[in-house]
Amino acid sequence: MSKYQQEITRRRTFAIISHPDAGKTTLTEKFLLYGGAIAQAGQVKGKKNTRAATSDWMEIEKQRGISVTSSVMQFQYEGFCVNILDTPGHQDFSEDTYRTLMAADSAVMVIDGAKGVEAQTRKLFKVCAMRDIPIFTFVNKMDREARDPFELCEELEKELGIETYPMNWPIGDGKEFQGVYDRENHQIIHFTGHGGAKAATATQVSLGDPGLDTLIGERLHAKLSEDVELLDGASAEFDLAKVRHGKLSPVFFGSALTNFGVEPFLEGFLRMTTPPLPRLAGETLVDSMDDDFSAFVFKIQANMNKAHRDRIAFMRVVSGRFDAEKEVYHVQGGKKLRLSRPQQLMAAEREIIEEAYAGDIIGVFDPGIFSIGDTLCAPGKKFRFDPIPTFAPEHFRRVRPLDTMKRKQFLKGAEQIAQEGAIQMFKTPYTGMEEIIVGVVGTLQFDVLEYRLKSEYGVDIFMEGLPYEYLRWITADDGEPVKEENLTLGTDTKLVEDFKGRQLLLFGSKWAVNWTQERNPDLTFSEFGGAGI
Repeated sequence: MSKYQQEITRRRTFAIISHPDAGKTTLTEKFLLYGGAIAQAGQVKGKKNTRAATSDWMEIEKQRGISVTSSVMQFQYEGFCVNILDTPGHQDFSEDTYRTLMAADSAVMVIDGAKGVEAQTRKLFKVCAMRDIPIFTFVNKMDREARDPFELCEELEKELGIETYPMNWPIGDGKEFQGVYDRENHQIIHFTGHGGAKAATATQVSLGDPGLDTLIGERLHAKLSEDVELLDGASAEFDLAKVRHGKLSPVFFGSALTNFGVEPFLEGFLRMTTPPLPRLAGETLVDSMDDDFSAFVFKIQANMNKAHRDRIAFMRVVSGRFDAEKEVYHVQGGKKLRLSRPQQLMAAEREIIEEAYAGDIIGVFDPGIFSIGDTLCAPGKKFRFDPIPTFAPEHFRRVRPLDTMKRKQFLKGAEQIAQEGAIQMFKTPYTGMEEIIVGVVGTLQFDVLEYRLKSEYGVDIFMEGLPYEYLRWITADDGEPVKEENLTLGTDTKLVEDFKGRQLLLFGSKWAVNWTQERNPDLTFSEFGGAGI
């Protein structure tokens, strides 16, 4: 195997998904601790503490204690090169999470031991299932009161339609949490946590050890023996092929905050998950080991460094090796270019790089030429990776700057945030730029828009709610632009266009969508408009 192939084989690229507050960002930080990428974990929720989570770099995230954008981090661990994509847990940012999952080869699903499977987890899981990617489950917060582990596994199987295989088993929960039983090695790993330290103290003893009653107590010892017997008799057989096709989820129990079970989970995950997977480009399957470089843009983020007013395009390298010295071909732009200031990121920290391999995530300076879903490949190649669909917004507001003298900054800021995919922007045809309508998937995105326009562009805005819940892109059968006077529309329907000049209708109800379709048979209605603004 060549050095080039070895580099690709040791890559692991995964996304961490969960419901808000399940402990996803804390788990990410503990991974970084073990990889030596950071020396001390941040306090994710500790607003009084000056430390904030390393992966939460935006100021609003630190204030609210939630992740609102996906973060990208890379670290080395025992010969593996690990790329972590930390996603927002809040459902209002599900579109950003969806795009990030498109760049991952596997997913780590964090479940709160007390709450089990929650609504957002179901939605994200469906995206993973669609892509047939491996899903690894970490049941977190076992150092707090938690539900019965058998009940949690049963709920996972029932709610998500996937078999489970507990790789370890918790010994007690809450104040009685004593550690985990490693089923593969038939060892009990008894932990003594040390808060933010790099590693917790672990004592390994076998299930039959005579000193076990003293270590974990007679009652917990008896319950563990009973549980293990039940597990060995009733649980599904472990099948790595099923794991790699998203049909069987290995389940690990632990506590990210106190380091219980985190390192065994990381080691087990890296052992079971796959090197970079191939990707579809129409009829072509692009293999990660192909000699030629290829990548796609899955995220754009403006103003990560406010001092430089920069804009970064995040790319997932799909095949081959990226060389900073060489030109690449931008398929959608139809031209060759050299990627400017290629870098890898540790949340907001950056490092300029000369090379990257399939599986890596790189950020490049974007002067405004890239859009989400764009393909880059070696000169002479012209394939396009399958597009990343956009979610249709469900909430709409009319937005304008409070100071009319700042309209230019307002438009620039709103357009940049729209190009990131965080919002969608629309205008009323034939009225120029007088009325801007913003559509979002979740209402918290309006708060982020308001905050970012103020902090990054110095613009205060006024927002007015609109009574629309649905949108459809429309095209006339003759291909000509649609004129409003030629349409039959109800009172709760509005004609707008996006910033690519495509026409849409906004509707106040599902009934209005059906009514309008029936009365305008020469129009084609579409729920998807493709990536970008």
